[in-house]
Amino acid sequence: MRIALIIVRTLLGLIFFVFGLNGFLHFYTPTPPPPPPAQQFFGALFATGYMIPLIFTAQVVGGALLLIGVAVPLALIILAPVIVNIVLFHLFLAPSGLPMAIVVSVFELILVWANRTAFAPLFRGSSRV
Repeated sequence: MRIALIIVRTLLGLIFFVFGLNGFLHFYTPTPPPPPPAQQFFGALFATGYMIPLIFTAQVVGGALLLIGVAVPLALIILAPVIVNIVLFHLFLAPSGLPMAIVVSVFELILVWANRTAFAPLFRGSSRV
């Protein structure tokens, strides 16, 4: 089971590290252009001036942490909102990428479950402020 978790962690790390770097270095561009609603969405993100660099930085940092196996729970927390947005983007704007988004989500959930003890304090009640 440990080897399977290392494989899942490495694959998820590679996916986010490579695609995050691609956001900065542009070494890969998708062959078919995305549907018009997806183009409009990306146009709005680019127009903010900060969202695209923020998203790609989160991907690179989270992917790198997973690849080197350091602070894996932190990496999973960093990548969680990115993954939620990837799934929703493909669900509503570009359905052709939904299968890969589901695979990435499953990888994230497997790793969250494997690291559940690190997340347990988040779900315990506490009377401290």
